[in-house]
Amino acid sequence: MVNPTLRAALWMIGAITSFSSMAIAGRAISIELDTFELLLYRSLIGIVIVLLIGGAAGTLTQINPRQFGTHLIRNISHFAGQNLWYFAITVIPLAQVFALEFTSPLWVIALSPLLLGERLTGMQVLVGFIGFTGVLLVAQPSAQNMNWGLIAAALSAIGFAGSIIFTKKLTRHTTLTNILFWLVVMQSVFGLICAGYDGDIQAPSAVTLPWLTLIGFAGLLAHFCLTKALTIAPASTVIPFDFARLPLIAIIGALFYNEPIDGFVIIGAILIFAGNYLNIKTTPGTNSN
Repeated sequence: MVNPTLRAALWMIGAITSFSSMAIAGRAISIELDTFELLLYRSLIGIVIVLLIGGAAGTLTQINPRQFGTHLIRNISHFAGQNLWYFAITVIPLAQVFALEFTSPLWVIALSPLLLGERLTGMQVLVGFIGFTGVLLVAQPSAQNMNWGLIAAALSAIGFAGSIIFTKKLTRHTTLTNILFWLVVMQSVFGLICAGYDGDIQAPSAVTLPWLTLIGFAGLLAHFCLTKALTIAPASTVIPFDFARLPLIAIIGALFYNEPIDGFVIIGAILIFAGNYLNIKTTPGTNSN
């Protein structure tokens, strides 16, 4: 039988490849479509995927409007995070975007006492301090270095953290199919409103449509692979593999977009990883299958 760690690593290769391909596709699409249009079409593709998979699995009967308010807050947060993330990848180096995205778990720690009623421990405060130090190294805040791309990437992590927290709330009351259905439906509406407020929605061209399809499938595949990996091995084993996205995307950025590999970004990302990993190792229930 294949070693569980190796099996989890193979699933994480799929997740890492999918997440990275979404960034590349997002840059390719940004030439013709803005982020609102991108997410509108991605969500429409997502509706088709969810209905097909839900129909094949026989889970469409699980769709219901209960917890609608929580779905709404969750998807506003996720929609904002995604828009900021897709904007950031078009204006700053990909490695910076990914490093700042990895602060989402740290924001979950910070926001959980307010939104989930969970107590903040001394270790979590230490984890937050380590992670924040990493953020300072990645962003290198100064009058010369700060720009809207860095701000967007940092804020996207807060949006994703809100999505994680309200997803956790939803999983106590509903199913994955129901969560995914309202995700793609609500974000289609948000995308339509935001993209069409000026009365001008750009239709995808023959060039951008394949990239949009890639993003639609890659987004679903990435989370599926990550979930499968977490069912095979503990989070403390899986999460370090996820951080392999950073050196991979840094290499892609250097080879295809002439983006320099910044040592401060790498060191800062290591500190962000250390904070996340320390939190996983010291949180009860995350070190076993």
